[in-house]
Amino acid sequence: MEHQTFEDEQAAEYINEHFVSIKVDREERPDLDSIYMKAIQVTTGSGGWPLTAFLTPDCKPFYGGTYFPPEDRHGIPGFPKLLKSVSDAYINSRSEIDKHSVKLTEHLEKMMNNSGQINKISESTLKVAFDSFYSEFDHEFGGFGTSPKFPQPVNFEFALRYHIRFQDKDSLRVVEESLTHMANGGIYDQIGGGFHRYSTDEKWIVPHFEKMLYDNALLTSLYLHVYETTKNQFYLEIAEDTLSYVKREMLDQDGSFYSSQDADSEGIEGKFFVWNHEEILEHLGEKEGKIFAEYFGVTANGNFEGKSILIKPNYHQNISPENNHELLKSINLSKEKLLKARNTRIPPETDKKIITSWNALMMKAFSEAAITTNNPGYLKIAKSNAEFLTNKLYKSSILYRTYQNGEPKITGFLEDYSFLIDALLKLHEASFESKWIEIAVDLCYEMVNLFWDDSKGTLYDTSTTHETLVIRPSEWTDNAIPAGTSLAVEVLLKFSVILDEQLFNNIATRILGSMTKIVEQFPSASGQWLNAIDFYTSNNPEITIVGSKANKNTQMLLDEVYKTYIPNKILIGINQKNSNISNLAFTKYKQSILNQPTAYLCQNYECDLPTNDPKILYKQLMKIQ
Repeated sequence: MEHQTFEDEQAAEYINEHFVSIKVDREERPDLDSIYMKAIQVTTGSGGWPLTAFLTPDCKPFYGGTYFPPEDRHGIPGFPKLLKSVSDAYINSRSEIDKHSVKLTEHLEKMMNNSGQINKISESTLKVAFDSFYSEFDHEFGGFGTSPKFPQPVNFEFALRYHIRFQDKDSLRVVEESLTHMANGGIYDQIGGGFHRYSTDEKWIVPHFEKMLYDNALLTSLYLHVYETTKNQFYLEIAEDTLSYVKREMLDQDGSFYSSQDADSEGIEGKFFVWNHEEILEHLGEKEGKIFAEYFGVTANGNFEGKSILIKPNYHQNISPENNHELLKSINLSKEKLLKARNTRIPPETDKKIITSWNALMMKAFSEAAITTNNPGYLKIAKSNAEFLTNKLYKSSILYRTYQNGEPKITGFLEDYSFLIDALLKLHEASFESKWIEIAVDLCYEMVNLFWDDSKGTLYDTSTTHETLVIRPSEWTDNAIPAGTSLAVEVLLKFSVILDEQLFNNIATRILGSMTKIVEQFPSASGQWLNAIDFYTSNNPEITIVGSKANKNTQMLLDEVYKTYIPNKILIGINQKNSNISNLAFTKYKQSILNQPTAYLCQNYECDLPTNDPKILYKQLMKIQ
């Protein structure tokens, strides 16, 4: 609509004469997007973007929709005609519009306020949800439903946790088949790494070519978790290739991560990413070019508007490093050559806006990669990002949403707080540096003070210091990223254990109890809620390692912890040189034995005997798994 409608001089003139136009970046203002998207969904029965909302002067919605063409098309009124109709109605039927806007706003407020019955929280909700997921699973191509297909990493994370909890083979198959199809399809950038936004077809071949920071963060973490569960090197390679892409194209020199890259370059979607057969042969030569073209499904006719999106059509064949060393060596060399060639093209535009919550997701992904691979380069990037966020976007106990032109702007939303707390906890686990836990603790208390309304039993998306809106939004739906509330519940549960803070437990339990029936009714929109329920209903390992991260014996203890994926563990490291966090409820009285790195494994503060022996720690872990 931006190009087709708003840049039309006649339309712009009419808009400026009859309306006050406000363009909102929904990434900067998810609060406004949540309010007015729900208004459109209520009034039209559907939603999406671009979002067009018509408001009264006091910002109450009364009409709207998504895409409106420049002229009448397929039963959709053209935008100029719509503008005239809305303007006429507002002038001639103002009282009716005011009444409608008030009723609609009151309805939205009731929708946002989920302070109803508190139900029992049990693992039965997990089983109800997975049965629903499995009924939607595409057994041929992976993923859920038909086209368009979105990666939905939070839902796959739940399916993976379900497998670990119940040793359920179907749930692992759902995850593995989906991740394999995605990584071998066109939704994955086979040359440069990283995932595109979604697939327009059910086979994951033709993507919408936009790349989002949050997708690549969540998918990296997911692929790492599946690698830790299965030890299949393929998943680790995809995760590391994705991080290489982020480091190369989305990482600023100040340590922050950019938000996204556009789908189009030179006005054509996908132009930067697609190839024709002749280009492949020109850059690689006849012999290597033919090998590469066959491997990645490049044909003379192509699979996308006469050109080819690179895919691996024969991925199901056993092409492993052990039995195809020379082939894979040739493919990797060819990928390097084509990446260099592609970089001479005009690239899609990068949105260099810095968003706290999205940065936190990627910080967590790099921290997890550091843990999984022991690669200090990943930890360096994660720490650099944490330094940036806590120094530039966290000032005078206020966390900010975005950073542009050297200044933070817009006070943070609930998701900014909960995502950053979660990431800092993981960064502490990777580094053993106490300051990350200390900052996370402060953020937890500030999050409760700013967003929790005890009278309503609600964690709102906006803080008490935020500007007053027509309603105070509280988004419960887990979409491409988790809802701020659902992740806040899990981090509050974790820190209630770390601090023995009953307030955090009470808040999280109250919210979770009010959500169980909704989660059972809408499981596909509740992936992180399900993960929180999994955490709440599990006997979670509470692990304290006392010892320097640089000590090889400390690392030997950690190697036992990370032999498999334990999603619900809490791990705190006490570096003997810095005991700032040694008096937490979680760590109190835990000291090294015989002046050697020592592990404490507990559940509900009841601990096994501390040990310096990695083999004994492993046996303790297996006993509670």
